Amino acid sequence: MSGPRILKKGEILFREGDTSECMYVIKSGKLAIMKTKGAGEIMLAELGPGDMLGEMAFFDNKPRSAGAKAVADTTVIELPFKALNAQFKTFPEWLKAIMRTVNNHLRNANQKIKNLEKTGEEETSVFPPHTITRLIAILAMVSFRYGEKDEKGNLVVPAGTLRKYTIQIFGQATNKMQKMTEMLQAFEHMKMEDLGEGRQKITVFHLDFFFSFVEFYNEYLFKEESKRTTVEEKDMKPLKALIFYGKKEKPDDKGMVKVNLTTMQNESMKDLNYLFSVNDTDLLAKKSLVSEKVSENGGLLSCKFNLSEIETLYPYWELIHALKKVNKTD
Repeated sequence: MSGPRILKKGEILFREGDTSECMYVIKSGKLAIMKTKGAGEIMLAELGPGDMLGEMAFFDNKPRSAGAKAVADTTVIELPFKALNAQFKTFPEWLKAIMRTVNNHLRNANQKIKNLEKTGEEETSVFPPHTITRLIAILAMVSFRYGEKDEKGNLVVPAGTLRKYTIQIFGQATNKMQKMTEMLQAFEHMKMEDLGEGRQKITVFHLDFFFSFVEFYNEYLFKEESKRTTVEEKDMKPLKALIFYGKKEKPDDKGMVKVNLTTMQNESMKDLNYLFSVNDTDLLAKKSLVSEKVSENGGLLSCKFNLSEIETLYPYWELIHALKKVNKTD
């Protein structure tokens, strides 16, 4: 049944990527239409009384293409698609066709804008996504083939061979490989030492990480966008907190651990030096990275997740987000 829904200022009506079951008409107040961009959000539009939103999904049942958030106390009228479909069936076929065509044009226009934004980002970035996989794959291959173990079992890689493979064989820029190795050194996956006279000593500590990262990110990039699980930068602190507290719990036979979210919220500033909120797992749950919150005795909230999977995933996305921030002007 349709009816009013009251939102307090700052409350989310729906998020980008959510499933669509209804459209809305604003009765009073204001809503901001928000689109994810990098680690943050940009406001596409501000809607007021009489405006309608969420209607595009009525025709194609696709996930929300943008989010909506109240910028003031707001009342919306909720119009479920199930009820609207019954009315839509009574429309003349020519009118249905026009409405579907207009909706498709809007979807296509939104996608073209999104593609243009991606192109612009790649033009200013040193490391577009596929460049990341190429460079780390080159480094992994050369390390595996030509690296020699030192007394600690680490691989010492000939710098000249790495340069040759980078530019002569794979046609990648050596300055990009240099920046990549600097980033990997910052994450303690390898070490670069200047020996003077233009010579370098390259020591790789975590070769397995290079190979597993390339496999992970390459598979991610070639998936359909609707099937990707993207960890945004704003998800990283909640994931880090879950790993920290998850390590204190004993996994079950499926590798799942249960953490007390209320305790995490109360102790996070002391333990992690940043505040974790019990609501920080909501978006992670939508991405199926953790379970939904469960209320237990005493009103305490908990959730479950696979600790090993989160521990594996976290350093991949930590590196990806760091590389995205490296611009050509740096």
